[in-house]
Amino acid sequence: MANKSEDDVDWKLTTWEGAKREALRRWAALPLERIVAALEEMQELGEELHSSDAGVGVGEQQGDYRAGAKDEHR
Repeated sequence: MANKSEDDVDWKLTTWEGAKREALRRWAALPLERIVAALEEMQELGEELHSSDAGVGVGEQQGDYRAGAKDEHR
């Protein structure tokens, strides 16, 4: 793998705006069929995550945290 020098880095792409602009440029360069397929795949993944436990995230049961603990602030 060849080492890149600092002159090879496009520093405009290293900002949030630059990265967003580059992502939009690459998305726009895709053929329509690939864009539609990607959108369908994202929709399917979103539906799977929504219906599975993975989409719920870490949960905790509601409970009384002070139950059984002495109230030392009184």
